Amino acid sequence: MGDERSLRTREEIPAQDKWAVEDLFATDGQWEAEFSALEAAIPILPATYQGKLGASSGTLCACLREAYGLQLRLDRLFVYANEKLHENTANPAYQGLSSRAQRLAVSLGGALSFVEPEILSIPEETLAGFLTGDRSLSLYRRSIGEIRRNRTHILSAPLEQLLSASGELSGSPEDIFSAFTNADLKFPSIKNHEGNLVELTEARYVPFLKDRDRRVRKDAFDALFTTYDAYRNTLAATYSANVKKDIFYAKARKFSSTREASLFYGRIPLSVYDNLVQTVRRRLPLMHRYLALRKRVLQLPDLHMYDLYAPLVGDADQTVSFSQAKGLVLEGLKPLGEEYGSILQEAFQNRWIDVYENRGKRGGAYSWGAYGVHPYVLLNHKDDLNGAFTLAHEMGHALHTYYSAKHQPYPYAGYTLFVAEVASTCNESLLMQHMLQNAKDKTERLFLLNHFLEEFRGTVFRQTMFAEFEQKAHALAESGGALTPDVLSGLYRELNQTYFGDGVIIDPGIDIEWARIPHFYSSFYVYQYATGFSAAIALSRRILTEGPKAARDYLSFLKGGSSLDPIDLLKIAGVDMESPRPVEQALSLFEELLGQMEQIEQL
Repeated sequence: MGDERSLRTREEIPAQDKWAVEDLFATDGQWEAEFSALEAAIPILPATYQGKLGASSGTLCACLREAYGLQLRLDRLFVYANEKLHENTANPAYQGLSSRAQRLAVSLGGALSFVEPEILSIPEETLAGFLTGDRSLSLYRRSIGEIRRNRTHILSAPLEQLLSASGELSGSPEDIFSAFTNADLKFPSIKNHEGNLVELTEARYVPFLKDRDRRVRKDAFDALFTTYDAYRNTLAATYSANVKKDIFYAKARKFSSTREASLFYGRIPLSVYDNLVQTVRRRLPLMHRYLALRKRVLQLPDLHMYDLYAPLVGDADQTVSFSQAKGLVLEGLKPLGEEYGSILQEAFQNRWIDVYENRGKRGGAYSWGAYGVHPYVLLNHKDDLNGAFTLAHEMGHALHTYYSAKHQPYPYAGYTLFVAEVASTCNESLLMQHMLQNAKDKTERLFLLNHFLEEFRGTVFRQTMFAEFEQKAHALAESGGALTPDVLSGLYRELNQTYFGDGVIIDPGIDIEWARIPHFYSSFYVYQYATGFSAAIALSRRILTEGPKAARDYLSFLKGGSSLDPIDLLKIAGVDMESPRPVEQALSLFEELLGQMEQIEQL
């Protein structure tokens, strides 16, 4: 971590380390001009087409073409406004742009709310005739098919318009959580291992937990969760509001549960979610065995929650600059072919990436973008090995977006959340296996094995625990229960006790951790990290063992966008997620690597 006392401002970050948001709009003035133009164009569409979609195939095609065109323009406005906001979440100018973009999205949603009900009102034989008789409609065949699949859950035009109008309100819990945790919530300073006071932030929290000084780890843990606990009522009310929002929309659209609603729109069978939880729970003894190894290697009398990230190996814990991280990623991903590598080089050279933390910047990491412009990656890079793996992860997302946009028309260039985590985690797995193959000695190999096992712990075990928390919290609220701070913390503590077992002291501070997880505001998202990781393990091993043919199959998957259901796209790449087998295979690899680490530890 060094001894940096305070965060740099945005202006102090070098230009080459900031993303080129100007590739979307050169200036705020251009954004304003496009905003005004789109705002004026939106009401023209329903005035032109509402009530007429069944008149002819040409009218239906023209409406869909213009609707997608408006949506694409909104995407660019929305991405620019929010990426500028994420550079400094306390900046009032971009808070305003983001809010206006959200309102415009609600306006567009309202203007388009007649389309789906009206398509469903077209007699089946008439619609079938449109699709077979008009080649220009072929582009929208899958979109129309999706609307027809959703028939039971699409309401009348007035009700659809009402639900659309509630869109801005529905985002409020996440907006409040983000503003509070990123801009308003302040943590105390703690003393680092050198005795210097350093400001605690979310981005610095995990690096503190990796400090070799146990006092530093405990101080960071206590400071973070004491701060969150001071706002437990506000954060519980915010999360409860998000769950109530999910319940409202699920009921409005005639789903039996919020989980069913979420997975339905991703075309994922509920059995995939259930298989994950059941398979991971069966193999929890592996997690407990790994934690026992961690306790032995650290030579601790007891293992606390703040010890779970402490490095097990000293000499191999190296500083990895961002430049070095780029080099590692390029080498590790060579099995994906020259073209993939050249696109990575383009991203590194042309400022697709916002690299370093600055005051007010959104925490974490993500990839995002708008069709027709290269994707963007937000990082808060730290000079360690984890930073290199985060770069590989986010570039997996970015190149998935790049390939999908290049090979699919706009209606199908997006991809579902379920397959998104496959591309990112496959990159991490390839990088890890490259580094294991090139480990110089026992110490480095032990370090890498532990890092890989930590990826399993954090992605398969931890995200499955999160998935269980979401499922239980939503089910409790759906049955009429209140999501009070005590209820949420009690539920979270019970899951920690199950997943970590008797060999770890479940410190009381961890009970409030649910209050700091931003992905809980994208409900039933996190399970896809675990399923994606499992699929990625299978795919990366196939690429490494079968070579160019497997890599080509994998790139075909990346190019697919949403042109097929996610389960079918993954079958193209060579994995069947309707079976529990990929999760079982991933946990078998965890067991294999754990055995290797135990053998080395005994030498």
